[in-house]
Amino acid sequence: MAVLASLIMFSARSFLALSNYSELNANNRITIDTMTRDLRECKRVITCTASRLEIEDWDGTTIRYDYSTGDRTLTRGKDGVISRMLTGCDALTFNLGTKNPIGGTFVVVPTTDVTQTKVVNVYWNCSRTILGQKVNTESVQTARIVIRNQQ
Repeated sequence: MAVLASLIMFSARSFLALSNYSELNANNRITIDTMTRDLRECKRVITCTASRLEIEDWDGTTIRYDYSTGDRTLTRGKDGVISRMLTGCDALTFNLGTKNPIGGTFVVVPTTDVTQTKVVNVYWNCSRTILGQKVNTESVQTARIVIRNQQ
């Protein structure tokens, strides 16, 4: 009975971990695709902090990404509609950069000046609880997104 109980517990934990990983992977992919589309097509960065990014979209509207440490969520707001992009997000950081003026290199120089911003770096880490234990099934996601249409 003990062996059978152990086998059932191991199988349940493995099934939940795989299901959890699939959900996190799908959410991460949708989030990075949405952010990439928004940033590549935006006119400019309006404001940026470590947990908030506000951009002017190609049509003149504002898109805002907000990370809440208390709720562990990342939300996207546009035209009064707020959608939850990530849940169970343990950490998220936005950083701005400008391209290096030296041609043929991929070095990005950090900046805090939104008028000089040409690159947005984003990092996040998500986790879930499986059978009472916190598990990092998707450890780290990072992206470096170049703004194409900045005015």
